[in-house]
Amino acid sequence: MVKLNRIYTRTGDNGTTGLATGPRRPKYDLRVAAYGTVDETNACIGLARLHAATEEGEVDAMLGRIANDLFDLGADLSTPDTGEPLAYEPLRIVQAQVDRLEAEIDQLNAALAPLRSFVLPGGTPAAAHLHLARTVSRRAERLMVELAQTGGERVSAPALKYINRLSDFLFVASRFLNARAGGDVLWVPGQNR
Repeated sequence: MVKLNRIYTRTGDNGTTGLATGPRRPKYDLRVAAYGTVDETNACIGLARLHAATEEGEVDAMLGRIANDLFDLGADLSTPDTGEPLAYEPLRIVQAQVDRLEAEIDQLNAALAPLRSFVLPGGTPAAAHLHLARTVSRRAERLMVELAQTGGERVSAPALKYINRLSDFLFVASRFLNARAGGDVLWVPGQNR
């Protein structure tokens, strides 16, 4: 378990940070950028939850599970799989987490009318924050895919699936919340020409 009794250690003053397995990497390292962007996604979800709790408790509960999963994903990414055995079992994203996310997407999407236009970010406060979280999660996904395709680096298939499904969930959840408040904000091509 994590025990933090000091917040600053001064070990990062030289521009490096420690991975869970001990090695230090530059703070701009692709792996560090990937799990940092996962953390940024989680912060956006925290903002969405401020509003989702009053707009729709069921969505808020789903977001609470996702927030916990994103810490799992950060732990997964901060513990590189080098193929060498570790002294402990590292925390990894598993297929069951992906399956749960897919089931929740399907549950929310079942109540929605099919889209006939692209959706503009906005609507209810929670939906607007979910759109922001969606775009940040897409950036995390791009970084994770780049990391997975970098020589000597590995990212598990369940971790990549999870981050891909997450942006889908955030999109569907924003639509679900907006549907309860009058509908999505739709794109009208060329409206302001």
